Amino acid sequence: MAKKIDVFNGKGQKLWKKAKEIIPGGNHLLSKRAEMFLPDHWPAYYSKAKGAYIWDLDGRKFLDMSISGIGACMLGYEDKDVDAAVIKAIKRGQASTLNVPEEVELAQLLCSLHPWADMVRYGRAGGETMAIAVRIARAHTKRDVIAFCGYHGWADWYLATNLKDPNGLNDHLLSGLEPAGVPQGLRGTILPFHYNKIEELEKIVKENEGKIAAIVMEPLHGEYPTDNFLQKVRAIADKIGAVLAFDEITMGFRLTLGGSHLLLDVEPDMAIFSKGMGNGYAMAAIIGRKSIMQAAQSTFISSTNWTEAVGPVAALAVIKKMKKIGLARRLAETGKKVRKVWENMSQKHDVSVSISGVDPMLFFSFKNGQAVKTLFVQEMLRRGILADGRFYASYAHTDAHVRQYEKAMDEVFAILSEAIKTGTVEKRLLGPVSHSGFQRVN
Repeated sequence: MAKKIDVFNGKGQKLWKKAKEIIPGGNHLLSKRAEMFLPDHWPAYYSKAKGAYIWDLDGRKFLDMSISGIGACMLGYEDKDVDAAVIKAIKRGQASTLNVPEEVELAQLLCSLHPWADMVRYGRAGGETMAIAVRIARAHTKRDVIAFCGYHGWADWYLATNLKDPNGLNDHLLSGLEPAGVPQGLRGTILPFHYNKIEELEKIVKENEGKIAAIVMEPLHGEYPTDNFLQKVRAIADKIGAVLAFDEITMGFRLTLGGSHLLLDVEPDMAIFSKGMGNGYAMAAIIGRKSIMQAAQSTFISSTNWTEAVGPVAALAVIKKMKKIGLARRLAETGKKVRKVWENMSQKHDVSVSISGVDPMLFFSFKNGQAVKTLFVQEMLRRGILADGRFYASYAHTDAHVRQYEKAMDEVFAILSEAIKTGTVEKRLLGPVSHSGFQRVN
């Protein structure tokens, strides 16, 4: 049996309680809120992160078999090559009155990976860069309406979905989201359709003839396209003169060197990258066709921090290393092994789970409910592993890590099986059941 860690009353949870008094929501990313994992007992903060490990404020060491920095750290934490490039950039001066040359080199590299693209604009975060992309698309087409599917950030243009239909984002982001603070004038300008349901997009086009500026979507996320879905979307965009924008923020570089659309035989007009291209350093990019990207000059898109050196330098180091080590292949191999662990544990202990996603980025959910998931997180944490219903593979994950994970899973799934059969799941929890969606936490 794995050695158990005392998860009661750590420094991280005490600091989290303080944070909720002075920071709305406690932090700045919903996916990292303690209540999403293990209310009252999740460590919440780290003192160090290296490879596939994280140390909390009490110095306890955890193997991260969960979300790897929300998918941002595909090379693992504290990658020596990326950090060395960044440290060199910092020592020469992170910012100045003049521009950093690496932003030109990075633009050339991104366009070389995507031959359909001619020009690049930068941001530093996914959500803001999606907003930039939508602005450029609207400036180019001189239209307002956006048809979309999937999750694309926090900005007004996206949350305006729920002004027209309070349930509009239920299947794309979270249920129960109020579009508070979003101007009412955006009502009806952002219209959702579901992945692989081309008839929904066709209906939007028919009802909004001559109004659609862009079709915004992830080319791939939890499922693959069927029945030439993406090709049909491309044909619709061409027919109506709309910009086809692929959100590659989550999936970009995870399946291949560049965007996942490179594997799907469909070229967009714009593609948006962030997360993994900086391996934890803030960097984001929009690549696109020159005829469309030049529209950025007809509007105002500008920010001081989009010109600092660390982002481009980190991205160059990350992409070059990804190419050198064949990252995508390694991530897929690790993901396949973890998927097999899930399947074996479910069958061995008769605990029903639903598995989805692509090999480098996997998801599972317990069919017996959220309390079972909370107990799983709790018991894995006690065995020194950060785990929930997701696994984002990183280059730092080794076969030894997968074996350690499997051993802990075997113990924990035995506990879950007994708890389910005896109806004692919630009695075994150290605190409340974790949140499954958008809820206030202060």
